[in-house]
Amino acid sequence: MNTLMNRIVFLFLLFLVTNSALSQTVSSSGFLNIKNDVFWDTQDGQPIYSQGGGIFRFVDPVDGVEKYFWYGAKYEESAIYRNNPTITPAKDNFLAVTCYVSSDLVNWSARGDVLTKDHIDAHSNTSPTRWAGRLGVAHVKEINKYALIIQHNDQVLITVAEKPDGPFVWHQRINMQSTIGTSNTGDQTVFTDEDTGKSYLVYSYGRGRNRIYVSEIGMKDGKVGLLDCVEIFKGAGREGNCMFKYKGKYYLFASNLYGWDSSFAYYLVADDVRGPFRPTNEMLVLPGSEEDYAHVTQTGFFINVKGTNQETVIYCGDRWANFAGNGLGYNQWCPLSFDGDKPYFNSLSSWGLNPTTGEWIVAKDNDFVKNGSFEADRRYIPSPVKPVQEQLLGWNTEIIEGNKLSVGDSLSPVLNYFNKQEDRKIVVGEKSLHINDAVDFKRKISQNITSTTYVKLEDGLYTLKAMYRNNGKFRNLEMFASSSGKILKYPFKKTDSIWKTATLDNIRVKNGQVEIGFLADGKSGAQCLIDDISLVRKK
Repeated sequence: MNTLMNRIVFLFLLFLVTNSALSQTVSSSGFLNIKNDVFWDTQDGQPIYSQGGGIFRFVDPVDGVEKYFWYGAKYEESAIYRNNPTITPAKDNFLAVTCYVSSDLVNWSARGDVLTKDHIDAHSNTSPTRWAGRLGVAHVKEINKYALIIQHNDQVLITVAEKPDGPFVWHQRINMQSTIGTSNTGDQTVFTDEDTGKSYLVYSYGRGRNRIYVSEIGMKDGKVGLLDCVEIFKGAGREGNCMFKYKGKYYLFASNLYGWDSSFAYYLVADDVRGPFRPTNEMLVLPGSEEDYAHVTQTGFFINVKGTNQETVIYCGDRWANFAGNGLGYNQWCPLSFDGDKPYFNSLSSWGLNPTTGEWIVAKDNDFVKNGSFEADRRYIPSPVKPVQEQLLGWNTEIIEGNKLSVGDSLSPVLNYFNKQEDRKIVVGEKSLHINDAVDFKRKISQNITSTTYVKLEDGLYTLKAMYRNNGKFRNLEMFASSSGKILKYPFKKTDSIWKTATLDNIRVKNGQVEIGFLADGKSGAQCLIDDISLVRKK
């Protein structure tokens, strides 16, 4: 009976998730809702499959109006994981490059597959497609055509089209060996400087990815190709290389080499697209991205919304959940803020964009908890390897009694749990919070949530929720919320072998600060799993 009920709950939750895509409703104030941590759909309900790509402004051949064209890779596993996120697929199988069109970045219509694996394989004189991805599109003025540049196996493939919505056809494949020393690029995106109209390929060295280059895209020897190559970074290995321009400054972004998993977002700044970028060969961690690895993403690309009142830069992160199992939704978009030339990442689950004025606001249903599903942490924590990490991101674990928390110590408690398939029918992703020890213990796990310069935690009533299950070997186990000296607590039952929801309602937040968390007094072998923690303001 429990298995049947779990399946019913899972299907219901999946229905809600897949039908909670980008909002199609315009509020009276003109703000459109962008909701993260869910799978997105087009206006007519088709799934959006777009990863490792970019958004560019082109004139729509259908009506002659300039619009946003979004290109990205679709993999066989994209639909598989979306339809059943209880299992993480083992590998990637490229199917096509998709194209979506919008006038407001929220309501999208599909233009279909503009480049397919079948077309590529039919023209390749080497081996069939093993890998294709990391792509972008540029308008080549000299021939008035559009060039789609994509990684293909161990080289760079250029395809061209008469129209921005394709179809794109094979043009040439470039071996980068003579240019950078490897035949392939490590990662790559296309950046268009809208002030000059020039487009560039931003890419890394193919092995180790410890160098980043920029090349202008144009005509060379009668073919669309790369006109030059300038090294703009040499240092630690970085991937997810991408660029944007804001108020005359060029920003180079990248992620750590963590496979499909999320990481810090890093950046450099320059006055010219070819550098020099500052600080020299030492990328800075993007403030605001530290507590949940940029909302559990890798750097993907950026889009500037130049409105009548302000210009907003949107961080468009890739969540490779179809290969990492790290949550729901492949596309996580968050607005950046700036203090001079220093960017700041606003990690939001739900926010509003006014595409006319360029302004953005925090949505009323935003979840203020960082790393509430514990998917930002890629390994068992504490972790002695890449990254070396003692605490869960965004959370603080205080050992009051019990084994000491320590990296590399076999007696240290493990702070997270890798969910099994049955767990993932109820809770999100591969990981959850793990409260356990081999000896009697007392522990406090907490997160302090406060207003920032750019996102205010409004005073008012909030609801704290979490999923949990435990084996009952606790003397005391409770969820709490504390603000301005007042504490509310939710006591867990002695034993809950199946996942249940804990709700702490009517939490009065004052002065833009609240501490949330869990208090545990457990016997040796006590175990509690907690997942999907959220703090949302009451309507």
